[in-house]
Amino acid sequence: MHKVSKQGVRKLLEIENEPVLIEISENEAGLKVEVLFGKGPEEPIVQFVEEWLDMSRNIEPFYELLKKDKELAYMTTDFYGLRMIAIPDLFEALCWSIIGQQINLTFAYKLKRRLTETYGKMLTYEGAEYYLFPKPEDLMRIAAEDLLPMQFSGKKAEYIIEIAGKFANGQVSKEILQNLSTQEAIAHLVKIRGIGEWTANYAMMKSLKRLECITYGDVGLYNALAQQKGFPKRPSKEELNIFFAGFKNWEAYTVFYLWRTLALKKQ
Repeated sequence: MHKVSKQGVRKLLEIENEPVLIEISENEAGLKVEVLFGKGPEEPIVQFVEEWLDMSRNIEPFYELLKKDKELAYMTTDFYGLRMIAIPDLFEALCWSIIGQQINLTFAYKLKRRLTETYGKMLTYEGAEYYLFPKPEDLMRIAAEDLLPMQFSGKKAEYIIEIAGKFANGQVSKEILQNLSTQEAIAHLVKIRGIGEWTANYAMMKSLKRLECITYGDVGLYNALAQQKGFPKRPSKEELNIFFAGFKNWEAYTVFYLWRTLALKKQ
């Protein structure tokens, strides 16, 4: 869905129902966004980049909180400028959350890729293929059995197809959740089969940028806290709430930075 090189990152968008391939790179003034293929108004492209890379947010207040934590203060220099990468499409965020439930990330990436390459729109540019994540209308019409050869479990296949139907008929949308408080939005989401507390919080933090969300039950978060703060492998919700109280209104960013420590360890 996007390709990273030394020159920058390329990503396929859909603007006014037409494919638009952009390349984002860095220059002296900041970020440069170039349209490589397609055409369309500039505003939605700029809006997407700002949302995807969280460019409009002042994260210095978050760094002030990090500096107060002796084990995590190093992040203000080692991770300086790192912003929470979003999944602007709420449907994609929820599908990705469901795909990743109870499996490792490597396998989850494979499943998402298979789903995207089978049902998403594709553009070939300079010999490389770029995909758009499937739309709800693309997935609501398939049968759960269609996803089994891709190694989806029967339940995950059912959940994704059901959620696609709810998006297609307007029962769920980003606009609906944006008009609700965070707790109201989470309560709205967990009524849907396949969406639990972790999935709802993940989608809210990555798609709606609700920074107070905490991914309770997240193994990656627990591993990072164990390594960085000496937490038990499975901390209680109370222990988590006590820790995150020191990062009020920046909880999601704290989760994102803790996840980053795991990525660096693998490198």
